[in-house]
Amino acid sequence: MKHYWYYLFIALLFFSCNSDSKKVKVVDFISENADVVLTINNLEGFTNNLNNNDLLSSLNKTKSYQNTVAKFAFIKNLKTKHPIYIGIDSKKETVFSFTTRLSDSIFTLDSTKRKSLQLKGFSAEEILIDSLKIYVTKKDSILIGSNTKTELEQIINSKQKPEYIKNLINVQDKNASFSVIATNNSPVKSLFKNEKITFSNFANSLTFDADVSQDQIIINGITKATDSSNSLINVFKNTIPQTNQLAQIAPSNSNGFLSLTYNNYTTFKKNLNAFTKKNDTLANSLLKNSIEFGEVYFESGNLFIINTEDIIATEEALISEQHLVETYRNVDIFNFSNPEIFNNTLAPFINKVEANHYCVLDQFVVFAKTTEALENVIANYQNQTTFSHRDYYKNIKSKISNDASILQILTPESLEATIKHNLDSEEDFNLKGYKTSAIQFIYDRDFAHFNAIFKKAKQSYRDNIISEVFNIKIENDVLNTPQFVINHLNNQKEIVVQDITNKLYLISNNGKILWTKQLDGPILGEVNQIDMFKNSRLQLAFATPHRVYVIDRNGKDVDPFPLKFNDEITQPLAVFDYDKRRKYRLFVTQGKNVLLYDAKGKTVKGFEFESAKDIINTPPKHIRIGSKDYIVVKTDNHLHILSRRGKTRVNVKQQLNYSNQPVFEFNNGFITTTNKGKLATIDQNGNVNVTNTNLKEKHQLVTTTKTLVSQSENILNIKDKTLNLDLANYTAPKLFYINNKIYVSVTDVQNQKILLYDSNAEMIENFPVYGTSSIDLNNIDTDNKLEFVTKGESNNILVYKIN
Repeated sequence: MKHYWYYLFIALLFFSCNSDSKKVKVVDFISENADVVLTINNLEGFTNNLNNNDLLSSLNKTKSYQNTVAKFAFIKNLKTKHPIYIGIDSKKETVFSFTTRLSDSIFTLDSTKRKSLQLKGFSAEEILIDSLKIYVTKKDSILIGSNTKTELEQIINSKQKPEYIKNLINVQDKNASFSVIATNNSPVKSLFKNEKITFSNFANSLTFDADVSQDQIIINGITKATDSSNSLINVFKNTIPQTNQLAQIAPSNSNGFLSLTYNNYTTFKKNLNAFTKKNDTLANSLLKNSIEFGEVYFESGNLFIINTEDIIATEEALISEQHLVETYRNVDIFNFSNPEIFNNTLAPFINKVEANHYCVLDQFVVFAKTTEALENVIANYQNQTTFSHRDYYKNIKSKISNDASILQILTPESLEATIKHNLDSEEDFNLKGYKTSAIQFIYDRDFAHFNAIFKKAKQSYRDNIISEVFNIKIENDVLNTPQFVINHLNNQKEIVVQDITNKLYLISNNGKILWTKQLDGPILGEVNQIDMFKNSRLQLAFATPHRVYVIDRNGKDVDPFPLKFNDEITQPLAVFDYDKRRKYRLFVTQGKNVLLYDAKGKTVKGFEFESAKDIINTPPKHIRIGSKDYIVVKTDNHLHILSRRGKTRVNVKQQLNYSNQPVFEFNNGFITTTNKGKLATIDQNGNVNVTNTNLKEKHQLVTTTKTLVSQSENILNIKDKTLNLDLANYTAPKLFYINNKIYVSVTDVQNQKILLYDSNAEMIENFPVYGTSSIDLNNIDTDNKLEFVTKGESNNILVYKIN
């Protein structure tokens, strides 16, 4: 996989030589003058994820960011599902252009903000969006636009295609939140804390895909350089990246570090000399056996570190420098007589090191300005408080390559300084949560892989016992309780939730909005999952008041769904798989009537029960006891216990007035409640037993086959235990059976507290926690810890982890 980008890139260059000169594709109309090209694959997902991203929100106060946002405000008036390409020419005070495939009503504007005009050789429109004028024209089925007439004319009248940019676009990930191409003429000043490593001389171009969620941005791409002597990245030519090990010695109280690796220092230094036009050999003997060197950032002065394969040979190279200054924790600290040597020989990578002293720690040689700086290194190394021992570093490092030619690790202070340099801003950002950010380049023949991650470290809730995984804001207020569903691609969990405009969201378990879908009404009850095609790919199945939907994991309707109904659907969709053979039955309830469909949306014939005498008050229920299947349909006055064919299987021998609570399997029989709060148990012969309880008329019931949970006002019963909760308004109790353990949850919506108990009615440690709705509880990722999802503020989804 490592060489995938390389071979694909070469193939694309070859085929581009034989391409037709006529402009026929959307990408043909990207401006040749663009030094930055933004690819937006999914406009709605792009805006949702960017609005929710914490890091980008921190930047929106800067003038440069606000100016950029103002220029691209037209995006909010676009309505398209096709990719959009935005080209930026920063040399001309940010002239930009854009192109996409035409669709119906692509601009959501009234006609008063549009007027026709004639440009050189073609007709166009001037469109006013707020105070911004943009100019657009159509070419076949393609829309092309710019914020200047001149740029639009040049794009349309030029016969040249932006072949270099097209080739880079072809290697972009079409599923990324967005992708970017930046040439060395772009406004990017430097990707490094060390401002001497400028982007203009680092490489010819950089293209990357960005995966954006609420608290992280993950970037993957490639950087390309055409001339080995003019681009800094090519100093790694003919070298092999090694494992970056500076984190083992860089103190966690530093501001981060820069690590460079190679398998042959002589080759690396020869390439560096060609770039800097120098021919020095100073420090060659000292670094000859090294596989890594780097700089550790401190406000008081940076450290220089050598990681050597032969510490004896390296110490021999330092034999003339062994003038002992002191011994600290059994480590000797020596004077060093050439403090500027590394700045002079390893520029521009190293430029702020004063190497007055040094010490040796295992295979590392550390140089610093003061003995106090080296004492700090020794103490952190011996105390195991370096970056490599920090969870936030381990978490970041697990998401990038172990071996890299260049690895830069930034703390919040260094990240802020780098951003300020690039944005020409002096404003303060709140980046304290970004404990570690990483940027790495992995040289591979004549290009380099580029990876970066900016991730906010979560603050734990109550001594690291319960931690917030993410807190994501959706477009409108939440309508229903967030629910976990299975991602069949990795067997982890994702979240479905609906807002008050009836828009359905699918959210990944790291807080990324994967897609949204507009529905015709609110979802009734919970969302089911079915394997409609029996190929282990799951679909979402549910009902709204006039539709039955089956949706695939990409948010697309599965034919022939949705099924449309004129009469109102009055209960949630009931989905049964009697023998676990994926031969599904979909029960649709309309008042007194029950309609039965198979997984392909066809009416199932032969089910004899079609209508009750009065309104069905709960969804039909499938209960299997032993080898027998029972279909339960309940009204206020009747309990129908049927066979698969809809025939009466159990004659209930006593008529009761039932509540609106479901019927459950319990102790090899059936259990529900009456409208007065009494427990009604029915055995398989139809015998009825009614038991008085402490339940009021308004009550809730939920059970497993052996555990019964009920609630009335502030009284919660778990098996034979009764809890008197604080007087408040509570959600219905939910019962979870996970890893052979029972959990019971209720939420005090009045005081916004989630309560979680075990089967002995003991509250789980460190609860209650904040939340405003019922929860869903499960293990949603690859660890063995449980997570739960709930609603926070009116339009917020919260996910917690129980550590």
